[in-house]
This record gives sequence, C-alpha cells and structure tokens, in this order.
Amino acid sequence: MIDLYHCRDARSFRALWALEEMGLSYALHTLTFPPRSRQPDYLAINPLGTIPFLIDGPVRMSESAAILQYVATRYGPTPLAVDPAEDEFGAWLDWIHFGEATLTVPQTLVLRYGQLEPEGRRSPQVVEDYRRWFLSRLRAVEACLAEREHLCAGRFTMADISVGYALLLAGAVNLRGDFTPAVQAYWERLRHRPAFLAARQKQR
Repeated sequence: MIDLYHCRDARSFRALWALEEMGLSYALHTLTFPPRSRQPDYLAINPLGTIPFLIDGPVRMSESAAILQYVATRYGPTPLAVDPAEDEFGAWLDWIHFGEATLTVPQTLVLRYGQLEPEGRRSPQVVEDYRRWFLSRLRAVEACLAEREHLCAGRFTMADISVGYALLLAGAVNLRGDFTPAVQAYWERLRHRPAFLAARQKQR
C-alpha cells in the first residue's frame, strides 16, 4: 500500500492525480497547509515538513515530479509513461520537470508574496515580476499545443499531469485569466478527466 501525505491542491496533487490515473491502491493522509507548522508531529515522518511525501515500502519521496516518473515506471507498463525507445522520451522527461521547475516555482513566489506573507512583508513588485515570468514560460506550452492535444507522444502522459498541476495552481494565484485560448482549451480537457475529478473529490 502506498501512503501519500497531501495538502489540498498543493504540489502533492500531482501524485494524487497520477495514482488515480493508474488505478493504484493508496492511503491518503490529508494535512493542513503548511504542515510543518500546523502539524509538527508530521516532522517525525518527513523531517523537511513538506508535501508531497510518498511512502512505498522502503521508498521515501518528496519531489512531486520525481513521484510521477517513479509510479509510472515502478507500476507500469502504462501509457502514462514514455519508453526510452520512443522518440519523445526526452520530451516526456523535459515536460515533467518543466511543469515543476519552470511553471510552478514562479507561482509559489506570487502566492507567497501576494497572499501568504503578513501584510508588511508582501511585495507587489515580486508578484508582478513572477507573474510575467510564469506567463512568458507558458508560451512554450501554447506553442506545443498548436500542433497536438497533449504535450508529447501523441497521448496523455505524466507530462500532462505535471504541467496540468501548474495550470490548476494558476487559479489560486489569479493567473488563469491570462491563459491564451489554446492553453485554456488544454486546461478544460485536463480538468474534465475522470481521474482528475476523482482526485479532487478524494482530497475533500
């Protein structure tokens, strides 16, 4: 049994969505954000106090993009993975990490300095700088979608989950209104997937 420690709509949603897409058995432990300060006993499980945190037997993982690759390869074969023999294996890996490092990170700064910090520590300049940063990088997604419905390999994969989570987060930081029509249409396709809807329901 896989254990997943999760906060609602946080990065751990990537792992939750992936588990639902693959139909794997798991135990979901939903915590209050941020768990390291609100549930200090969680530090005994994950000393970093971050989420996600996935436990699978002796395996311990805290990086959401790595968890996508892990469950796809450990519990495959699955069409959510792209095999190294496929032409777009490199693109698959690139998009998985692009979703986190390039699209999610700037949004966390928008969230922190626009909503989470005490009023005196908030920074409209940081919010605006990283809003622009995020939107400029989102152009790569738009360019890719000009020729296809999914990011790589001609099908829905873990790459779409990684980038799709960044589009989910954009709603929490008021950036979804800046989506181009192509990105908005892609987001609509993703958010109506049965596994996405099941994951949203599970976290409630």
